[in-house]
Amino acid sequence: MTEDPEPPPQYTRYRARPRLRPQREEEIAGAQEPRARTPRAPGQGGRRPARPRGGGPGALSGWRRLATPKRAILALIALVFAWLALSLVLFLLSSHFERVSPPRDLAGVLDPAGYPLTSANNILVLGSDRRQKNSKEPGAEKTGPGRSDSIMLIRTGGGHAARLSIPRDTIVEIPGHGLQKINAAHAFGGAAESVRVVRQFLHIPINHVVEVNFENFPQLIDSMGGVDYTGGCVISRLDGGFSQGGYTLRLKAGTHHLDGKQALALARTRENLCAPNQNDIQREKNQQALFNAMKSRLLSPWAFIRLPWIAWNAPPAIISDMSGPTLLGMFAGLAAGGTPATRVFRHPQATVVPGVGDGLTVSEAERSAAAAEFLAG
Repeated sequence: MTEDPEPPPQYTRYRARPRLRPQREEEIAGAQEPRARTPRAPGQGGRRPARPRGGGPGALSGWRRLATPKRAILALIALVFAWLALSLVLFLLSSHFERVSPPRDLAGVLDPAGYPLTSANNILVLGSDRRQKNSKEPGAEKTGPGRSDSIMLIRTGGGHAARLSIPRDTIVEIPGHGLQKINAAHAFGGAAESVRVVRQFLHIPINHVVEVNFENFPQLIDSMGGVDYTGGCVISRLDGGFSQGGYTLRLKAGTHHLDGKQALALARTRENLCAPNQNDIQREKNQQALFNAMKSRLLSPWAFIRLPWIAWNAPPAIISDMSGPTLLGMFAGLAAGGTPATRVFRHPQATVVPGVGDGLTVSEAERSAAAAEFLAG
């Protein structure tokens, strides 16, 4: 009996995906026999080697090629000019929008002059004792222009640099008011009357006026980062002191770094409880020391870092007939002229005027000599 033959085995047939192009024989041979790959330099054909990413050695070498000393210096110069340009724009904008305009009658009493940087200008600097309306200081002036606490003449521009301080208790003739202390001229007719009286007193032309706006003065000092002051002991209570809602200033003898409120209090100090015998001459010296400290701060490297803030806060701190560009010329002239010594009258005589009180008189000869030295500076 014959057995049935076994059925043939089952095979599964697989078809390969058709290739896009037929392989060449040399490619097949190359696939079967791997060979070493030789890297090719860029520009010699084939693919360029991939650039390293992140902080690899290749990236560092690329930065080194870009950051050459010449390019670093040019970038630094461009940054400096951009910082200066920003400060200039802020100063001009603040001069136009933030600065307090002077009284309209001031322009008519001033003598003409050239640009303060290139020609000599005589500038009358005034500081009024008018306080804010909420001041609690006994006897403080809260309305009107107030008396001028400080009176100083500055000559700058065209290579000139001179200062002359006039004590506020100097007795002068004020038209329509007789013999008065010279600081009363500001109370009678504002800055314009002060210009007329000072010009008559010294017989010199006055080209511009700068009046310190004490309400905004602290912001300017703070924008500078404060100022350094060196002097004797000072204890003063402004507006009644802290106990009455005012301000109390306490400074030991030596050097102190003052903020805006402290600098304002020092400039306004009338009675120093630490030295009761001091007179108005000492207050003028304190104000001059503050002026010099501000100038030193402006010429320091720290001022460059803070320049945009200083540029914005400087115009509101003064009331002047000068426009923004003219103020820039004045500041540039002051910076170029150095820091001259402030002249004072050498031999003022104490006097008493009925109805006015204690004052100082200055002879005609001494006034003429002081004016001649000032104009020659």
